[in-house]
Amino acid sequence: MQSLWMIAASLLFACMGVCVKLGSQQFSAAELVFWRGFIATLFIGSYILARGLPVATPHARTHVRRGLSGFVSLVMYFQAISLIPLAAAVTLNYTSPLFLALLLVLWLKEPVRRGFYAALAAGFIGVILLLQPTLGGDQWLGAAFGLGSGIVSSVAYLNVRRLGELGEPEWRTVFYFSVLSALGGLPWLLASGSFHQTDSRGWLLLVGVGGFGVLAQLCMTAAYKRGKTLVSASLAYTTVVFSSVFGMLLWGETLSWPAWAGVTLIVASGLFATVLSGRTVTAAVAD
Repeated sequence: MQSLWMIAASLLFACMGVCVKLGSQQFSAAELVFWRGFIATLFIGSYILARGLPVATPHARTHVRRGLSGFVSLVMYFQAISLIPLAAAVTLNYTSPLFLALLLVLWLKEPVRRGFYAALAAGFIGVILLLQPTLGGDQWLGAAFGLGSGIVSSVAYLNVRRLGELGEPEWRTVFYFSVLSALGGLPWLLASGSFHQTDSRGWLLLVGVGGFGVLAQLCMTAAYKRGKTLVSASLAYTTVVFSSVFGMLLWGETLSWPAWAGVTLIVASGLFATVLSGRTVTAAVAD
C-alpha cells in the first residue's frame, strides 16, 4: 500500500505543477504563491477544525525556519515551472536530497559510507547533462530558479526532520507551512499590485495548485508513515516521470537523450546519497 500512496503523491505533485504552468499564463508568481498557501490553509485548517486538533506548538521557531525556507523554495520552484520545461524544473527541484545529504555530512557531521561523495558528484554531473543540451540562452534564469529551489528545499527538509524528531505531527507541520506561505505571499502580492480578475478557469487552476499540493503532502505522509522509507523515497522520483508525460502531452516538451541521462543520474545519485549518508533523507516536498 505504501507504494500506491507514494505513486498517488507523485501524480498529485505533477498535477500541481501542471496547474502552476497553466496558471502562469494568467497569474503572476506572487498570486500563485499566495493562493497556494491560502487554499492549502483552508483545506488543512478545515481538517483540523473537523477533528478538533490543537494547533498550539512549543516549537514555533523551528516551524518559522521551516516555513520561511519552504516559502523561498516555493517561489523559486514556481518561477522555474513558468520559464522552463516542466520535467526540467521538477528534476532540478529534486536535487534537494543531494544538498540535504551534503548538509547532514558537512554541517551535522553525520557518518557516511564509502562512495558518498562519488554519488554526489554523479548527481551534479547529471545536472550539467540535463541543462546543457536542453535549455536555450533565454531559459537559464529559469534553470537557476529550479536549482535554487532544490538548494533551499534542503534547508526546509532539515527543519522538517527536526520537527519530526521533536514529535510534531505531520498535519501541524503542513498547516504552519501553508499559513506562512500565504502570509509571505500576501505582502509580495500587494507590493506588486498584480491582482488579476479571475474567471472560472482561473479559479479551477488556483484550487488545483493548492488542493493538489496539500493532498499530495497527505499521501506522501501516509507513504512514509506506513511503509519503508527507502521505498517511498525511491518512488517519489516518479514525479519526474509524470511531469515529463504531462509536458509532452500538453506542451509538446521533449528532452534529448543526454538530458534523460542527466535525469537518470540525478535520481540514482539522490537515492544512493540517501543510503550512504547514514540517515534518512526524505523527499518530502515543500511545494
